[in-house]
Amino acid sequence: MALRPVNVNIKALDDTVVGGFWAAALGWNVSSEAPGVTNVEPGGGFVWPDASAVCVDVVTVPEPKSATKNRVHLDLATTSRAHQTELVTRLRALGATPVDIGQGDVPWVVLADPEGNEFCVLEPRALYRDTGPIAAIVIDCADPRAMAAFWDAATDWTLHEVDDDHARLRSAKGVGPYIEFLRTGAKSVPDRVHIDLLPYAGDDQEAEVARLRELGATDLDLGQGDVSWKCLTDPEGHEFCVLGRA
Repeated sequence: MALRPVNVNIKALDDTVVGGFWAAALGWNVSSEAPGVTNVEPGGGFVWPDASAVCVDVVTVPEPKSATKNRVHLDLATTSRAHQTELVTRLRALGATPVDIGQGDVPWVVLADPEGNEFCVLEPRALYRDTGPIAAIVIDCADPRAMAAFWDAATDWTLHEVDDDHARLRSAKGVGPYIEFLRTGAKSVPDRVHIDLLPYAGDDQEAEVARLRELGATDLDLGQGDVSWKCLTDPEGHEFCVLGRA
């Protein structure tokens, strides 16, 4: 039994605007599974779910983003300094804005999408040369070691690095983005961005949820009602969903 990360879910006042931005930013395609939902995924014959990409789902909600920095954000990969400069310029033309989160003088560029969701455009790094446009899904946390232990057990991804300040996992197939945990402090606001996990064919969603509870996850009631997915939080309160089968 294991789960695989398949989507980054972003809440938005306007899913079409935010979804359109991310599709253009990543060079991916847009579709919609239902009103109020914009699905963003690679083209070129990509068939979801595939470990080569964690897709982006943008879902309409009535609440705007708070002024507090999101606890989960995307890092975008670049192949050269010129590519980084070109990408930042293109993203700003698409509606991204520079953001000061106290990062100081760093080689990456911090931006926000049209609704203020922060993300980073990284300088070229060898580690991310084969991830695709999303280098990493970054999760702020108080204890990277504990988070790595939970997510390593929860998913079939491989733990590549862990210390007191940082931890990193990636698909065991060695493709797609990383999930990274950075020590920054305790969670303080509801998550605007979260990860969706999917069981494998033949695995039971309820059994997987029960296993996650034993690992330290907690059920979460967001008023979602009778839906096909299960909402949970990890041991530090970060929200995530376990989807029904593909």
